[in-house]
Amino acid sequence: MGYPVDTPVQTAHDSIFPEDSAHAVLLGRIDAGEGPTPVLIRDGEIFDLSGVAPTVSDLMNRLEPGQIPEGKSIGRVADWDLKPSWAGGQTIAPGRAKLLTPIDLQCIKAAGVTFAVSALERVIEERARGDAGKALEIRQALSSRVGTDLRLVKPGSENAARLKEALIADGLWSQYLEVAIGPDAEVFTKGPTLSAMGWGVEIGVRADSHWNNPEPEVVILCDGQGRARGATLGNDVNLRDFEGRSALLLSKAKDNNASCAIGPFVRLFDETFTMDHVREAVVHLNVTGEDGFVLDGKSTMSEISRDPLDLVGQTLNKNHQYPDGFALFLGTLFAPVEDRDAPGRGFTHKTGDIVTVSSPRLGRLVNKVVPCHEAAPWTFGLTELMRNLARRGLLNG
Repeated sequence: MGYPVDTPVQTAHDSIFPEDSAHAVLLGRIDAGEGPTPVLIRDGEIFDLSGVAPTVSDLMNRLEPGQIPEGKSIGRVADWDLKPSWAGGQTIAPGRAKLLTPIDLQCIKAAGVTFAVSALERVIEERARGDAGKALEIRQALSSRVGTDLRLVKPGSENAARLKEALIADGLWSQYLEVAIGPDAEVFTKGPTLSAMGWGVEIGVRADSHWNNPEPEVVILCDGQGRARGATLGNDVNLRDFEGRSALLLSKAKDNNASCAIGPFVRLFDETFTMDHVREAVVHLNVTGEDGFVLDGKSTMSEISRDPLDLVGQTLNKNHQYPDGFALFLGTLFAPVEDRDAPGRGFTHKTGDIVTVSSPRLGRLVNKVVPCHEAAPWTFGLTELMRNLARRGLLNG
């Protein structure tokens, strides 16, 4: 079920937090009226980190992996009346803070088609024209020619090269399969710096899109050296009709007002949470519509074709530097096919949908869908952030 829209977050054990929140080191940002403030949450207590570093980006660059900053305690989570925007959470008043997305100056990057078996299955299904028996024949024939289970093909390997030859010979090759099993991953810019939406706010879908869906993903936070420092949840909102018309429309399909959600917190890597937990994570999705429609799905990270650290390395390297760090969407296995309205029309969002992306060790990211042009306008950009930090005396080192 979606997050209850009329219930504020009261304790560290509520569903916004990881199930093992008592052991988690969570990095986030809040605005209690003065402006964006990096905070650390440990066992339900909130620590203001603005005296250590004015931004999350700067904090990650200053601290070594595993180093936990010491901030100023500003109370427990139960002291803060955190509510989603549609339950009055936009107003910042005494005793109330607005929860922001946990990243700030980092570039927002995303990796696409990282689950090769999913991309390959789409091509096989298209060739089989909906005939499950024919699809099985194509799948078995390819496996026989490649000499291995298609699910075990590692991108860029000799087996992948043989699979590519077989697919070309059978007329099944596509540009999506090139990035699915070829040596180079698809890594694109999801949105501008500071454009991401956090927990409890509206996310946007273009009004002229008639086939779109959420994409529940794990997002890795990296510092300016490309070191993976933690993980959070993301919704890489996608317009399937735009991208389906042409891959060159990817920017219009992916980068729109309020079309990127990240949060609620970054769980920093430590002895209780490592990259192996990311590799084994199951990301769940729930969409609950005002029309009574409910969609449930999941993405299993163990089926990803490219290791998360390989994707990190293909994002920051000798050809690409990001001195303020970056947040990287790792991709999803999930693609909804359930019919929402007429048979054969599949799933698409409607205004008012409550979208919940969750994973036991990362908590819950909850947002409400509106048309892009009706989402809260984005006015707080880089210039305004620098002015705000300067007024608060936080840029003096």
